[in-house]
Amino acid sequence: MFLLALTGWDYGPWVERFRQAAPDLQLVTHDQDYDPTEIKYVAAWNAPDGLLGNLPNLEIMFSLGAGVDHLLKRDDLPDVPIVRVVNDDLTMRMTEWVVLQVLMHHRQQRAYDAFQREGKWEPLWQPAADAVRVGVMGLGVLGRDAAEKLAALGFQVAGWSRSEKQIAGIDCFSGEAGLDEFLARTDILVVLLPSTPDTAGIIDKALLGKLAQDGVLPQRFPAIVNAGRGALQNEDDILDALNNGVLRAASLDVFQQEPLPEDSAFWQHPLVTVTPHIAADSDPAAIVEGIVEAIDRHERDDPLINIVDRGRGY
Repeated sequence: MFLLALTGWDYGPWVERFRQAAPDLQLVTHDQDYDPTEIKYVAAWNAPDGLLGNLPNLEIMFSLGAGVDHLLKRDDLPDVPIVRVVNDDLTMRMTEWVVLQVLMHHRQQRAYDAFQREGKWEPLWQPAADAVRVGVMGLGVLGRDAAEKLAALGFQVAGWSRSEKQIAGIDCFSGEAGLDEFLARTDILVVLLPSTPDTAGIIDKALLGKLAQDGVLPQRFPAIVNAGRGALQNEDDILDALNNGVLRAASLDVFQQEPLPEDSAFWQHPLVTVTPHIAADSDPAAIVEGIVEAIDRHERDDPLINIVDRGRGY
């Protein structure tokens, strides 16, 4: 039996897609009556507290989002493999959002938006993409694709990851030894790191102060783009950096508290772009087939792929 356990999302599209992809799959949702001992598989996104610890015969958990921190932080997490979502649709959605934000900062779109509201015709000097240094923190599937697409647009792209990576056309840095050099050459910082104990609060005053202050973009100060996780960012430090001229702009899709509280200073800040955690929405049409395929592999005793390393947090 397969259990869907979601909060904050509509069950309808997921149930419909699973029934189309696997009509023989015995599927229940967490708000229905079911025997917990019969559940072999569960697909979850912010499942209700206590639910996962009451499935004694569970064999695999699937995360329906790109991240798995919503599972790893739970007290009721069973000791079974966790399979994360990796598919081209999710990757491309993230890359679209990242490229949109980088281009917005590069082409000074927020300034032109303000000029439009004021009825002000004022062309701004515009550097070429190949004069702008973009740095991508996190070179997993999502980060690598975003870095490659930004490089194709002509930006000087570098990447940083905890372990060493090699990507054609991308200057790769790694570990603590490479972080400062990576930051010092970065005008627009893109953060696509997973949420782990090691990355908690990594976007803080110290990190922001190490970004390049000699770029060709207006005011020469850097911008940041975060679509990783809200737990990565110290939000007070980001606001201080914006208000004190250390940063010239920020695009944030994720926050420490979601939904973002109505009284958050981010909403009305003139240098901040807020989106409601939509950079890479999970589309049932793209994700369900991968889950069904993974179940088929498991039933055939073939090895699973995209298994989460709990020690590393992704």
